[in-house]
Amino acid sequence: MKDQTNQKSFNVYDFIIVGAGAAGCVLANRLSANPSHRVLLLEAGLPDSKTEIHIPAAFSKLFKTEYDWNYTAVPQSGLQGRKSYWAKGRTLGGSTSINAMMYLRGVAADYNDWEKLGNSGWGWKDVLPYFRRSECNSRGGNDLHGDSGLLYVEDLRDPNPLSRAFIQAAQASNIPYNPDLNGLHLDGVGWVQVTQHRGQRWSTADAFLRPAMQRPNLQVLTGAQCTRLIIHNRRAIGIEYLHQGITQHTVNASREVILSGGTVASTQLLLLSGIGCAKHLRELRINVIIDLPGVGQNLRDHVATPIVMGCTQSLSMLNANSPLERLKYLLIRRGKLTSSVLEAAAFLRTTPEIVAPDIELQFAPVVFYEYGLIPATEHGMTIGPTLIAPRSVGTIRLRSPNPLEHPIIDPRYLSDSEGHDIKVLIAGVRKAQEIFAAEPMKAYVGAPIMPNRVLQRDREIEDYIRSLADGWWHPVGTCRMGTDPLAVVDPALRVHGVTGLRVVDASVMPTIPRCHTMAPTIMIAEKAADHILGHVSTIA
Repeated sequence: MKDQTNQKSFNVYDFIIVGAGAAGCVLANRLSANPSHRVLLLEAGLPDSKTEIHIPAAFSKLFKTEYDWNYTAVPQSGLQGRKSYWAKGRTLGGSTSINAMMYLRGVAADYNDWEKLGNSGWGWKDVLPYFRRSECNSRGGNDLHGDSGLLYVEDLRDPNPLSRAFIQAAQASNIPYNPDLNGLHLDGVGWVQVTQHRGQRWSTADAFLRPAMQRPNLQVLTGAQCTRLIIHNRRAIGIEYLHQGITQHTVNASREVILSGGTVASTQLLLLSGIGCAKHLRELRINVIIDLPGVGQNLRDHVATPIVMGCTQSLSMLNANSPLERLKYLLIRRGKLTSSVLEAAAFLRTTPEIVAPDIELQFAPVVFYEYGLIPATEHGMTIGPTLIAPRSVGTIRLRSPNPLEHPIIDPRYLSDSEGHDIKVLIAGVRKAQEIFAAEPMKAYVGAPIMPNRVLQRDREIEDYIRSLADGWWHPVGTCRMGTDPLAVVDPALRVHGVTGLRVVDASVMPTIPRCHTMAPTIMIAEKAADHILGHVSTIA
């Protein structure tokens, strides 16, 4: 497919945005709203025209394709030496075009912790207005939710009966019902809202970029792989990029270059441009522009493991792609193809003294493991205990000065010295097994599939987790905000030591929130746009 370009190009832009993902699409919309701003959005991937992008339940068909960066982490000692596969969207909308569309925001404590770490203006009271600004919630607006934003947030159109049974079984297992998982409290079990509109995926490309592409002052260029920042006298003045992997181009920015490539790509581009740990850069014979040792440090990610049971009734998503379901989707946008696959979730605390939940139990009405890369062959259902407050911390480093070579990703899963992370996951597995054994599930639960029996002892549960658990593709933190020597950006997301350069994506999060990271990343971009435009104190 050819690259996508809109409007004519300029010689110099006011703003150049690198990456058309969750954050980049928001920034392109907000910055180009002023017709005097010339804005260029560069995306390495393809346009988002592939059919599977827009059919909600089809997202796993996009993994390990040209729409996926297809990263691989180094062997993980905490996962018995296994390499982790990381899918990240390589198209307009970025990962919001290939994810499970779950809209979750975490808890107030997540953002208050950011503020306590020295990031003034990032507490819950400060970020909530930006969540509300984006949101067009089908349930209506209130103090916590918006109903006039560009991002549709809706309830699933046709939730699966097995998901309803999971919610009832969780309640029978002493987990209270939570009618709004983005409400004042995260604890409890409930339905997940999704970024969909009338049964179709609603990515940030749909929500923010498509309307803005009609503006003559915004240019969007796909197939543009950025290779290096152009920095003069410690000021970012432009970008070098390869178009279609062949032709080298240079483009200049008079005001700012904004990196929104995501945790991996933004980190890699800073390092390639000589911004990072001087020792690491010199080892690769990269000219050091700014010695910023925190670049690539502080990598954090959630970790999940599947507990899969057979189903005695033909209710799962095994036949979601049947002719009848395809016809139902085509004609009325209903049926199993509208599913986010992960339809419901429970959040719980494994010890009572902690401030917020540390485990999420995700439910899928299908045999779901290996991220759906292995198609289900039998009816079943999956609970995925997910560590949402991990203590293990990893790194991203360059493999070589070649911008087309993926960096070294080492999340160091389940490696914290106190053994906290594995203990929490063990508790999560026990709770998942308890829910499957609860009365509301008895009419549906068949034979165990993964593991092939109920696990009893902590040691056997730990062995199972380490043999099958993996990252949940929510990497954050490698360009974290702060004011200490290891911070990469300041609380306005400006890169320390370089003018005219910001990072606006999940990499700036100092800690990982207790939720899927799409919604917080969109919030960060909304807030960053106000910082850039000088409006940060005006939103209420």
